[in-house]
Amino acid sequence: MSLQLLAADVVNVIAALPDPDPVAPPGFEAVGTILGWAKWVGLIAAILALIAVAVMFMFNSRRGEGGEHVKTFVAILVGVMVIGAATALVGFISGS
Repeated sequence: MSLQLLAADVVNVIAALPDPDPVAPPGFEAVGTILGWAKWVGLIAAILALIAVAVMFMFNSRRGEGGEHVKTFVAILVGVMVIGAATALVGFISGS
C-alpha cells in the first residue's frame, strides 16, 4: 500500500467521525446557576475596583501623582473584558 493511499484512508476515517453538540448531563442545571452567580460577583467586584481606582486617582491627582494608577486601571478593564467574554472565549477555544 502506498503512502498516498494510506493518507487518503486516514483522512476518510477522520472525516467520518461524528461531531456531536455538547450536551450537559442530567442534573447539571445547578452548575449553570453557579457560573452565573460567579460572573455576577466578578462583575460587581470589578465595578468596586473601578470605583476604588477612581478614588485613588482623585486623591493622588491633588499631589501630582495621578498617573501612577493607570496600570491598575488598565488591568481592571482587561479583567472586566475577560469576565464578560468568558463564555465566548471558551467556546472559541473549544471549537463549539
